[in-house]
Amino acid sequence: MADHRPELVDDALRTLGVGHTELREAHKRWQARVHSRTFPRGEMRYLTSLGRPESVERRQVGDLACRALLWPVPLWPTLRFEILVAPGGAVWNEWLVRQPGDPGPRLDFPGQLPPWGCTVEEVLRAFPSAVPMVGDAPTRARVGLTDSGSGQGFVAHFTWGLFQYVAPRPS
Repeated sequence: MADHRPELVDDALRTLGVGHTELREAHKRWQARVHSRTFPRGEMRYLTSLGRPESVERRQVGDLACRALLWPVPLWPTLRFEILVAPGGAVWNEWLVRQPGDPGPRLDFPGQLPPWGCTVEEVLRAFPSAVPMVGDAPTRARVGLTDSGSGQGFVAHFTWGLFQYVAPRPS
């Protein structure tokens, strides 16, 4: 997220009472775990790292019946970290979503989305013209939008499912 919103990362670190050194060290430890031959794969990776989920829900995504496991996120109390698990334990999506029952922010104009204030799902629901697009990395998503008033096209960029910035859609 620091690639897009370094000022928000700095604010978050202050809120958590840590600095960039601790952030780098935590990231280094996480990468070592993830790339270890002995670290579990699939659903067990998250259960080992995050503990028991706050909730487990059944989801139907097209023809796929799966489970959604959700954990609270201390920095964002109204968000949850969600993984979608296919039968057999394979994880096929991981991102931040709004806490069940929380309506989230009111989203009126594509050019005025709040950074770190809305999720992919909320943007797709708020704008009838919204079209999911292929992200440029596994943890990144993009949504194509058209402003209903001006007809101008935008691309909303997300990291871990959380809105980062919007840019004009290339012609």
